[in-house]
Amino acid sequence: MSGIAGILGKPDQARIARMLDQQAHRGPDGRGIWTATAGFGLGHVRLATVDVEGGGQPLANEDGSLWLAMTGAIYNHRALRQELEGRHTFKTQSDAEVVLHLFEEHGPACVERLDGMFAIAIWGEELGLFLARDPLGIQPLYWGEDDEGNLLFASEIKALIGETNQVREFPPGHRWRVGEPMEAYEQIPAHTGELTDPDQAVLTLDRVLNNAVRKQLAADVPVGCLLSGGLDSSLITAIARQHVDDELHTFAVGLEGSADLEQARRVAEDLGTIHHERVLTEEEVTAALPRVIDALESCDPALVRSAVATYYVSELASEHVKVVLSGEGADELFAGYDYLTELESDAQALGAELYEITAAMHNSNLQRVDRMTQAHGLEGRVPFADQAVVDLAFRIDPFLKRRDGESKWILRRVAEEYLAPGIVWREKEKFAIGSGVAPLLEGYAAEAVPEEIFNQERSPKGIPFASREELLYWQLFRERYGREDVLALMGRSRSLNQGERWVGAL
Repeated sequence: MSGIAGILGKPDQARIARMLDQQAHRGPDGRGIWTATAGFGLGHVRLATVDVEGGGQPLANEDGSLWLAMTGAIYNHRALRQELEGRHTFKTQSDAEVVLHLFEEHGPACVERLDGMFAIAIWGEELGLFLARDPLGIQPLYWGEDDEGNLLFASEIKALIGETNQVREFPPGHRWRVGEPMEAYEQIPAHTGELTDPDQAVLTLDRVLNNAVRKQLAADVPVGCLLSGGLDSSLITAIARQHVDDELHTFAVGLEGSADLEQARRVAEDLGTIHHERVLTEEEVTAALPRVIDALESCDPALVRSAVATYYVSELASEHVKVVLSGEGADELFAGYDYLTELESDAQALGAELYEITAAMHNSNLQRVDRMTQAHGLEGRVPFADQAVVDLAFRIDPFLKRRDGESKWILRRVAEEYLAPGIVWREKEKFAIGSGVAPLLEGYAAEAVPEEIFNQERSPKGIPFASREELLYWQLFRERYGREDVLALMGRSRSLNQGERWVGAL
């Protein structure tokens, strides 16, 4: 993935270096800074997963008229390279250089040809600055201005909070060129629900998921799978097993005796993976909270809970691989959350809710996967967030997603071809609950936040906190990011505990 930082205005190398320092975890394999004489500077920290030896950034085109830095992975870069090779001289085998030459030929429209996750910055003296972000916002991008009118951008909020007056999020599926209006080039498709035949839906979803997993396994470094033992991660791992001829490593964490550890072992044994697990202690879980919230850039209770487990499983995985596949996105696309029961008799309402929470994933679960994996120099890839999977999911009838009280019914039908029935039809359990982290943190907050403080404290909206846990996370978040502009960027989960719809004070 990597991280980027840049300044349009006064290209201060020391300032760019400070922004890169705040994101150094995103790029353990290299760093570069380039500045132009015409008022622009660009920086990059690199996590090398494609063209490990030769793919450093920022990089220039043949005559040096364009410079690029990007984060992410372009899964169709080899096919695009074949189109471009007769007309361009390539210096590297990287996907980033493909994007640069594609921009030379198609300009801002080049992003419509990209299949992958990305945040892109391109600069040229005649062009000015061009920025773009992938349609679902899998890769982060933020920007803001300082007192002197310089425009700064970076991959993480923490790189900008000390440099700009207000941090804003660059919206997913948009592109922008300096001096021109922001433009939406691709959005989440409308939820048509036109695919109503379950057998056809199963066959199509199976094919599209296989394509997504297959292409996201491509890398020049080892790739593994995060495996909680739940439906989503187990299905991704099972499909990956079909496309990996040699060793496949899987990773799980949880408290001693937790359901996730037990189920993950079972799935790993069935699939024949090389399985790694870490048994967490109560002290490790609670001690990680300041680090997790700092890395996460959020204090949303549901996100923090699951981020703790993701933080530790990413640390474990980083000892063995550089890329992992994860099961995030399935709950949003296929109606996995418990609170959605209240909507399952109304297809239109259910479809609208799924659309809304999918569109918000960039500052909820996708943000969690990005920040927690990158905190350990690991690249997280999310096949369920593949554009073809998303497009198909919104063509499937919502009544095939929740059916007879069963969440993700159509996805379970696909999984029957790959997994044992006890995994396929296992009741949905949130990652933080299955790993044992959620109940532990809930109890810890009850002891850590005195009743007197809980009764006195108010959220920035002036209302009481919904729980001691919410207040505890806010206190840690406030120390680092307690500005109104940063709080406004935070996603708000609707689901915290089983059987309830969460409404917090923030």
